[in-house]
Amino acid sequence: MSAGLFYVYTEPGTTDEAEFHDWYDNEHGPARLTVPGFRSVLRYRALDEQKPTWLALYELDHPEVIDSPGYQALAGQASDRDKAVFTALGALERRVYEQISEDGSPVGRPAPVILSVSLSVPAESEADLAAWYTEEHIPMLLEVPGWRRIRRYRLVRGLDGPGPDFLSLHELAGPEVLEEPGYRAAISTPWRDRVVASALRRERREFGLLSVIGA
Repeated sequence: MSAGLFYVYTEPGTTDEAEFHDWYDNEHGPARLTVPGFRSVLRYRALDEQKPTWLALYELDHPEVIDSPGYQALAGQASDRDKAVFTALGALERRVYEQISEDGSPVGRPAPVILSVSLSVPAESEADLAAWYTEEHIPMLLEVPGWRRIRRYRLVRGLDGPGPDFLSLHELAGPEVLEEPGYRAAISTPWRDRVVASALRRERREFGLLSVIGA
């Protein structure tokens, strides 16, 4: 059974930001780690000035953990603060992914910077997308100094609306890696241009590590 990823964007809305982070790091996140199948919770801050600002990555034993009785029971155990923060959220987008590949090795645990690229392509272009990643894009990126690990995922479902069908999660030694000539070369090939041109939806985000919950 493949590993899963619960990918969650948030904005605190009307909740004080310090209160929002205290709730996430000391109540919301730790509660999820009590559920069998939740491996870790990492929180990231946007480095690209896009919204939503905050990203949480929940690594799962498998995607079906989100449907488990333990996870579903959390809703009935919500505290008054849980309910207040959730009601006040300015943005919430949750996606459940299944891992389809992993290349490279971790920069350390956790990665200080991640590049998250998600996209949807027409069904007839999915084979070309997979081949591009496997035969060209991933090998080129792993030659870039500071580019450590690339994991690819397929969307199982979006809990708050449809998300892009495919996600690639890139672990980097730091933001300067994105200025390396090798990275510029990897995103400047004819094959890459063809894949991007076929995309029905594409999202590219850069994040820096904020906190490790439960460490």
